[in-house]
Amino acid sequence: MLLISAMEVETRRPIAPVRPPPAPAPERSAAWRSSDILRAAALVLGLYLLVRLLWVAYPLLFLSFLGLLFGLAVASGVDHLERFRIPRGVGAALIVLGFLGVLTGLGFLVAPRLQEQAVELRAAVPQAADKVEAWIGRHKDGFLGQMMQLDTQAPSGKAPSPPASAPGQAPPDTPPAQAESQPSGQLAKLPDTLSGQLGALTRYLFSFLSSTISVLAGIVFILFMAIYIGASPDFYRRGLLHLVPRRARPRAREVLTAVSLTLRRWLLSQLIAMAVIAVVIFIVLSLLHVRAALALAILAGLFEFIPMLGPILSGAPAVAMGFLDSPQKALFVLIAYTLIQFFENHVLIPLLMKEGLDLPPVVTLLGLALMSLVFGFLGMLVAVPFLAAVMVAVKLLYVEDVVGDEVETVLDA
Repeated sequence: MLLISAMEVETRRPIAPVRPPPAPAPERSAAWRSSDILRAAALVLGLYLLVRLLWVAYPLLFLSFLGLLFGLAVASGVDHLERFRIPRGVGAALIVLGFLGVLTGLGFLVAPRLQEQAVELRAAVPQAADKVEAWIGRHKDGFLGQMMQLDTQAPSGKAPSPPASAPGQAPPDTPPAQAESQPSGQLAKLPDTLSGQLGALTRYLFSFLSSTISVLAGIVFILFMAIYIGASPDFYRRGLLHLVPRRARPRAREVLTAVSLTLRRWLLSQLIAMAVIAVVIFIVLSLLHVRAALALAILAGLFEFIPMLGPILSGAPAVAMGFLDSPQKALFVLIAYTLIQFFENHVLIPLLMKEGLDLPPVVTLLGLALMSLVFGFLGMLVAVPFLAAVMVAVKLLYVEDVVGDEVETVLDA
């Protein structure tokens, strides 16, 4: 009975609820140790020194980029020579030396006439400025003259006081005929102003041309880089791929191939455009009987390597040379240059780059302005091919891989 009573008492007791085990406390992140702090500081210091080094050595980097650009073009020619069992190193040297030989031969053929026209051009530009000044003086009563004299007008409601005698102005008692023959103060300062502005622009654009030795050293550096890259481009490509993890190497190889094809096609198209523009401008200026047509045509072909700004830099002296004969001829030269640039931008360049470069004009303009503002003439020179390479990498690595949109590149052409 006692046993039964004890069992009843046990069965009547409430069963305590089973509680879940307490959740583990969140683990605190371990504090930085001294070695972690030193490692982070070394990383920051290393990045700072790298940026400083790149900022100081940017001329060398840009020259290396130009050497890479020409090396890709040389590699394309070496691929064709390799079919005839010519070693790649010999083929690269032959292409570069042959190109230099062609340029030297053309230089010997046109050097006497080019030197004569260059001297004439250098002496004729100030005369053209004087012609412009005289033409503005004859039309000072027109719209242009009113605009130039706007800041010299007297305030409204007040009669203008007799001008005092100043350099470049006629004294108050000068007869009217003599006063009309003398230029106004602003017009008299026009040649000096133009000369100062051109000098400042030259110092800004060509600041890296400190000496002939540095120019020759830069050219030799570019040529040797072109030979080395053209002789064995796969060697340098494999070296770059070794810096990429194995799982990402197929994509990196695809990006490098797309960038090299884009740069190669851009350079080939640019060289063809330079030659075509030089020939067309020489023909047009010869038909218009403009002096120094050959020198102006070569200048236009060379400046064609600089997009957007190059045609303006090459067109200004041509218009000035036309002004030596008459304002009408200068107008014809300006119209001719405008039509040639329209033909280049809407016919020639689209035909040459229909399967390669795809840069929006706004991006090109902003990149050109930024590179020229920060790095000067060298930045302006490499702005477009550098932007083209960056755009290819952005399309493949970000737009396709991150965003997921399909884009067309040179690999799809």
